[in-house]
Amino acid sequence: MSFNKNIHKSTIFVIFTLLFVLQANAQQLEILIEEALKNSPEIQKFELQYSIASEKVNEVNAVPNTELGVGYFVSEPETRTGAQRFKVSAKQMMPWFGSITARENYVSSLADTKYEDIVIAKRKLLASVSQSYYNLFANLAKQKVLMHNIELLETYETLALTSVEVGNASVVDVLRLQMRQNELEQVKEVLEQQYLAEQTALNKLLNRDKSTEVNVMNELTIPSEDTLINVENFSLHPELIKYDKIYQSVEKAELLNQKESNPMIGFGLDYVSIDKRPNMSFSDNGKDIIMPMVSLSIPIFNKKYKSQTKQNELQQQEITAQKQERLNKLETVLDKAVKNRVSAKISFKTQTKNLKQANDAEEILIKSYETGTIDFKDVLDIQELQLKFQTNQIESVKSYYIQTTIINYLIQ
Repeated sequence: MSFNKNIHKSTIFVIFTLLFVLQANAQQLEILIEEALKNSPEIQKFELQYSIASEKVNEVNAVPNTELGVGYFVSEPETRTGAQRFKVSAKQMMPWFGSITARENYVSSLADTKYEDIVIAKRKLLASVSQSYYNLFANLAKQKVLMHNIELLETYETLALTSVEVGNASVVDVLRLQMRQNELEQVKEVLEQQYLAEQTALNKLLNRDKSTEVNVMNELTIPSEDTLINVENFSLHPELIKYDKIYQSVEKAELLNQKESNPMIGFGLDYVSIDKRPNMSFSDNGKDIIMPMVSLSIPIFNKKYKSQTKQNELQQQEITAQKQERLNKLETVLDKAVKNRVSAKISFKTQTKNLKQANDAEEILIKSYETGTIDFKDVLDIQELQLKFQTNQIESVKSYYIQTTIINYLIQ
C-alpha cells in the first residue's frame, strides 16, 4: 500500500538526519563565539582589571613625599650673628637601592596573574557558548522528531478510522492514537519553551537582546575517528599557569620585602633666617644659616620583615598544593569527558541499531494492514520505542559534542 511506503521512507529519513553536517552551520557557531568574545561584559571586566593592575606600575614608581616645614620663632633666640626669625626645612627620604625596581617587578607580576584570568574567562565563555548551542541543536532536533511522530500518528489514525468502518478495529484504538498525539503535542510545546529559555541564555552570553533568533544547524554527525588528545598541552592550561604566575608574584613579593628591610636614606636642608644685630658691625652680622642634612632610617625592630618572609614561604607551599589539587581535578574532568564521549558513540551506534529494528517491526505491522489484522496497540508500542531511540540518538550526539567541548577547554 502507499501508506506503507510513505511511513517507512519518513521513518528512515529521521535516522539519517544526524549523519551529515553542513559547513555553513559549523561556521555559524564560530561566528557566535567571536561575537561572544567581543561583546562579553565578563571578558571586558577582566580586561579592565588587567589594565588597572598594569597601571599600578606607574603608581609604585615613586619615592616618598618630600617633607617641607616652616617655623616662626615667637620668642626670637639670639645667636652671635643675630636673632633667629623663622626656619624653613625640606627633607626627602629615598628607598634603598633597587627597592623601586623590586616594587615595579612585584606589581607587574600581579598584572601577569590578572592576564591569565582573561585567558581562562575566554576559554570558559567559548565552552559555555558551544554547550548552549548544542543544547539548542538537540532541542530543535527533538522537536522535529516529535513533529514526524505526530504526523505518523495522524497516518495511523486514518488507518484506524478505515479499519473501524470495516469492523477490523474499535473506536478505542482511535482514541488511544489521539491521546498519544496529545501527549506528543504537550512534550513538543514544553520543548519549545525550553528552547526559548536556552536561546535567552545563549543571547545573554553574547550580550544581546534575549529574543534575538539563533540559527541552529539542522544536522550534526558523530565522526568515525576522534581527534588525538595531546596531553602535553595539559600542563599549559591557563588555570595551572595562573598558579605559576601567583607563585612568581610571591617570589617578587619576597624580593621586595628584602629590599624594604634595608635602611632608607634621607637628604634635607634647613634654612634659618637671621636678623642683623643693631648698632654692631662685623663680617657675619645677620648671616643666615644653611644646614644640609643626611638621615638614615634603620629598621632595628625587623620582626615585621622576618614574619613576612615566613608568610611568603608558607604561601608558596600553599600555592604548590593548590596547583596540584587543581591539576588532579582537571585530570579527573578530562578523563571523565573522554570516557563519556566514548560512551556517547557507543550509545549512538546502539540506538541506530535499535531504531532500524523498530522500523523493521513497524513495516511488518503496517504490511499486516493489507490482511486486515493490524493491532494498533502494537503499533503504538513500536512508535513509542521509535521515539525513544530517536531521542536517545539526539542525546548521544549532543553528549558527544558537549564532552568534546570540555576536552577542548582542557587541552586546546
